[in-house]
Amino acid sequence: MKNSSLRLALYQPDMPPNTGTMMRMCACLGVGLDIIEPCGFPMDDAKLRRAAMDYIDHLDYARHASWNAFQAQKASRRIVLLSTKAAQPYTGFAFHADDILMVGRESAGVPDDVHNSVDARILVPMKPPLRSLNVAISAAMVLGEALRQIKF
Repeated sequence: MKNSSLRLALYQPDMPPNTGTMMRMCACLGVGLDIIEPCGFPMDDAKLRRAAMDYIDHLDYARHASWNAFQAQKASRRIVLLSTKAAQPYTGFAFHADDILMVGRESAGVPDDVHNSVDARILVPMKPPLRSLNVAISAAMVLGEALRQIKF
């Protein structure tokens, strides 16, 4: 399986099971993972290992102390935010192989300053009046489409 340079960023995750699910997904798909702190739960190496089980040894991941620290290390990569406030459906978006797909906190998304500073915003369309899917499910759907487009 060819590795992708695509990455998934978790903005201040607050649910350990979702974090673990996304860690395992990234490990299995060869997608890098960025965790932007602070997290809504204690995040130490033992908890990371427990959340990701034995998949963590196969995961390319980085922890960033803050949004600013993450931005300083992203270089010229495009950040694509999954957001319920976006207008562009992910199925009509052209992904690049070096994109960073980002999801917000399960409880609050991302603050306006982060929302306004990303390069693109996309959404998973859904049936009204329902407003959102589980963040790990949304990430899996969009990551699958991005990998399909870049011929993973």
